Amino acid sequence: MGEEELPTTQTGPKGVINDWRKFKLESVDQDSLPPSKRELLRQMSTQKPKEGGQDRGHRKMSTQEYELIKEEDEKHLRKYRKQCMQEMRERLSFGPTFEGVQELESGEAFLEVIEKEHQLATVVVHIYEDRVKGCEALNSCFTCLAAEYPSVKFCKIKASSTGAADRFSDDVLPTILVYKSGELLGNFLCATQHLNEEIFAVDVEAFLNEYGLLPQKDFNPAGAEEEEADVE
Repeated sequence: MGEEELPTTQTGPKGVINDWRKFKLESVDQDSLPPSKRELLRQMSTQKPKEGGQDRGHRKMSTQEYELIKEEDEKHLRKYRKQCMQEMRERLSFGPTFEGVQELESGEAFLEVIEKEHQLATVVVHIYEDRVKGCEALNSCFTCLAAEYPSVKFCKIKASSTGAADRFSDDVLPTILVYKSGELLGNFLCATQHLNEEIFAVDVEAFLNEYGLLPQKDFNPAGAEEEEADVE
């Protein structure tokens, strides 16, 4: 199955401004705007290029348009930047990105994640049971790490849901399994034995890094936004 073609964005200052304007107009909750602004948005989004090839991106921006853009909160700007960064990562073949920890409901779902995930993606699976000490803490650590390593797919599955509960009895839980391209890279039974009594995300991160199982940490989005602000 071929890769889905990504949308082409314009480059250069005018292209970036027009891309951002288009993205923002599509993101605004128009129902929440007063009628005057709603009408302005409609005009901005439906106005056609003038004859002779002069499109509206080359004319001066009206005061109303400028104020409307200026008023837009940073939430949309962060969302736009995130989308651009996501597209750039995929264009450069860095592989997919993920959000949060995926709960696997069955052994079939477990196998599918291992066998069908993108070959560049590392998959880290926590096999747990609520009644086993350390499992809840490790699940919380996975949530933190998933936010810091979006290129890693963090998953969790109850031992009783794997279809192989006899292999994952309480005395070997919590278990951490690490895969890439369908190959098992790490198999850590009773993972809490390798960690401190109180488990923190930094401890799990350091442990996995000992075995070279995590990629280089993605840069800090907040820091990146500050750099982008300086460029602008």
